[in-house]
Amino acid sequence: MTTATHHPIAIVGGGLGGLVLARVLHLGGVEAAVYDLEASAAARPQGGMLDMHVESGQAALRAAGLHEEFLAAIHAGGEAIRILDRHGTVRMEESDDGGTDGRPEVSRPDLRDMLLTSLPEGTIRWGAKVTGARPLTGGRHEVTLASGKTFTTDLLVGADGAWSKVRPLLSDALPAYCGISFVEAHLDDADTLHPESAEVVGGGSLFALGDEKGFLAHRESDGRLHVYCALKVPADWITTGGIDFTDTEAAKAGVLTSFEGWDETLRALVGDADGALVPRPIHALPVGHRWDRVPGVTLLGDAAHLMSPFAGEGANLAMLDGAELAAAILAHPGETEKALTVYEEALFPRSEHAAAESAGNLDVIFHPDAPQGLLDMFASFREETEAGGTGS
Repeated sequence: MTTATHHPIAIVGGGLGGLVLARVLHLGGVEAAVYDLEASAAARPQGGMLDMHVESGQAALRAAGLHEEFLAAIHAGGEAIRILDRHGTVRMEESDDGGTDGRPEVSRPDLRDMLLTSLPEGTIRWGAKVTGARPLTGGRHEVTLASGKTFTTDLLVGADGAWSKVRPLLSDALPAYCGISFVEAHLDDADTLHPESAEVVGGGSLFALGDEKGFLAHRESDGRLHVYCALKVPADWITTGGIDFTDTEAAKAGVLTSFEGWDETLRALVGDADGALVPRPIHALPVGHRWDRVPGVTLLGDAAHLMSPFAGEGANLAMLDGAELAAAILAHPGETEKALTVYEEALFPRSEHAAAESAGNLDVIFHPDAPQGLLDMFASFREETEAGGTGS
């Protein structure tokens, strides 16, 4: 009979939060095994740009000893913002002053690569899809992989995202549809191939809003435009909305029927897109999601507090979760339950605040009077900042 592999600490999920946890533990002389379902680090695209907040994402990078590398990878100009209405009228425009004390932008793939290369070889078990986990005695857990293999661990950390296989050990909560679906698109080499679209997006982020929908876009560090067309549609719209997303040209035409009468430079963000359109319904866990302490297991990132992306907190909080969980473990050697209690006592209020902000921002961005609510939000933020506040 084959004996299952045993790990003192096992992290399910090799996203940013799980990698920060493994890295900070490694710096403290504690090794963890990371299990990730992807076949390799390059198995799929890793997304676009992330704004790194000083108090969360950047704090995690400092704890991981990678802040200097992060500074070298910042996308200059990426904090610029443009807000337009459905007619293409610029309602607000702010440039990026190039500072690092705000929310500088960095490529998610670059950030992930920094973390991956900072870990000892063999830390990550690629192609290891977790299908379930069950409690054993003494706070240990057994985890089952799609291959049929199992491993056991003294401390199991679910860093495995929205549809976590670890979360059921702690909570019955499931992500619920937020009422908004994205359709993701890209425009390659925008300055050369799509100059009008490059101009409308600008050097950073674009919000073009109206009629409870809009175009959200940002410029990536390689000159590509990453576009999300946002629609307030039913949860089953992707399958029942009559749009065939396997036929790119038909999908473009179908999506753009929801934007009749909008400025043509905005419609071109989808109409001129390179490659397939990808529909992405937006889900979130309940605001204030928490669980009772269960021995030997916890969650971080989206597994713990999945929220809509409208506060820009998801990646930042996941990374901070990883850093703070590692700090708690290192501060309480041999006292796993004490470490998890300390970690979760800070995790719950922090994530509840961010989730509430995200839900509120969703309502503002897709309100019938948009973009006015977003303009008011930015004005309030500037006033608070100028008065010496920290902003939200």
